[in-house]
Amino acid sequence: MSSQQSRDIPLPPLSGGMLIAAGLILAAANFVAVLDTTIANVSVPTIAGALGASSSQGTNVITSYSVAEAITVPLTGWLANRFGTVRVFITSLIMFGVCSALCGMATSLSMLVVFRVFQGFAGGPLMPLSQTLLLQIFPKEKAAMAIGMWSMTTLLGPVVGPVLGGVICDWMHWGYIFYINVPVTLFCGYFGWRLLKPHETSLVRLPIDRVGIVLLIVWVGSLQILLDEGKDADWFASPEIRVLGIIAAIGFAAFMIWELTERHPAVDLRVFRHRGFSASVITIVLAFGAFFGTAVLTPLWLQNNMGYTATWSGCAVAMTGILAVASAPLAAMLSSKIDGRWLVFFGVMWLGVVTIVRTHANTDMPFWGIAFPLLLQGVGLPFFFVPLTGLALSSVDEAETASAAGLMSFCRTFSGAIATALVNTSWENKTKYARAELSGLVDKAGHYATTLTHAGWSAEQARGQISNLAQSQSVMLATNQLFMVVGFCFVFAAVAVWFSPKPTRIADTSQAH
Repeated sequence: MSSQQSRDIPLPPLSGGMLIAAGLILAAANFVAVLDTTIANVSVPTIAGALGASSSQGTNVITSYSVAEAITVPLTGWLANRFGTVRVFITSLIMFGVCSALCGMATSLSMLVVFRVFQGFAGGPLMPLSQTLLLQIFPKEKAAMAIGMWSMTTLLGPVVGPVLGGVICDWMHWGYIFYINVPVTLFCGYFGWRLLKPHETSLVRLPIDRVGIVLLIVWVGSLQILLDEGKDADWFASPEIRVLGIIAAIGFAAFMIWELTERHPAVDLRVFRHRGFSASVITIVLAFGAFFGTAVLTPLWLQNNMGYTATWSGCAVAMTGILAVASAPLAAMLSSKIDGRWLVFFGVMWLGVVTIVRTHANTDMPFWGIAFPLLLQGVGLPFFFVPLTGLALSSVDEAETASAAGLMSFCRTFSGAIATALVNTSWENKTKYARAELSGLVDKAGHYATTLTHAGWSAEQARGQISNLAQSQSVMLATNQLFMVVGFCFVFAAVAVWFSPKPTRIADTSQAH
């Protein structure tokens, strides 16, 4: 069958109660997929402690899911073509629930990371296919309602995730952050199949790009293992890390060459020839990586060094989503009236300015001193996400829309995984450096130690108190320094969007993942 042959057969949209039920099922499926990208963020210290690992090792729980998801997202279009949109969606949903149950039953960090990888593989197609199916079952005149439903669940996931993860870790076994997916996925899988089966799409038997898929897995997996393990292995002083670096570099080069010359590539890299698309991808890689990096760093800082419980840490992080949800309709309305570059520039620059303001954090800050900037930060998110998708997809040929959307989602997801590893490593290194600097400056004359001993402290207790003070301030300095770096990443991302030419058409974002 020709690759140009459409796999979609015109089908009548649903109506009445069946439309509402199918819409809720698809929205719920999208919600659990988005939820699992953030629910583990505030839970890392608890999970790591329960499984006998360090917090830095515990971040593998986040990155393993992100990388696995990043691999399957660009393959979603090919999978749907070959096996059918509904079949792939329902199978992914059921497997997501099964892998969630396995994650909850893990008895070691290694076991949990492996199950998170499989969970990420299953979760990758859920977001793009839930959007595709919503647009398929809703009448055209209600397409805006379908996109609104999808967007709301996408924005609510990051809001609910940190709070729910924190409450579960404080009051229940950490495994329940994964178990809660099981009834939702099984329920939605069963009734979703019954409702959506008649709306299955036709199949297109395109050749399988086995070499491209293998090369994608090899270089992405090698690079992520390098980033995760490098900090504990002294980076390239370790032979294993050097080997991983060589494999990742060769695999990436081979992947680029193969995909650019393959007739039916798994990932169509040719879309990067469009300047607008390339500029948009640079913007989303820098901005999303910066945003996700701070989303991981903040709960680690609050729980390990500010004495916050997982619940209160989650409440602070979730503040970002409140104004994001509130401002999303305005961003969507303006996207159809204003040059998208101005909206993206405003949104990303706003994120950068607020992040730079956060560099004035100190160890005596109250809850609202931490939460209020995060609340304000949420204003910029919809102005970043909503128009950037349209800007990127309007820059490519219409026939390339699906490939461009999948590739953009891959870059976005993978940038979050890389940022998590880099932020975690940099935080540890900067803390050690600051501690070494402060150790020679804190109480050089011994006045504070003398005051403590006169107050009844033993010499050992006084030294311990001074050591704790130096460590606390070292962490605070490292955290503020990273906030500054992240803030300038946002600024660079905001400037990068201007390398994109003014869009000349409105893109069909129904293929956006």
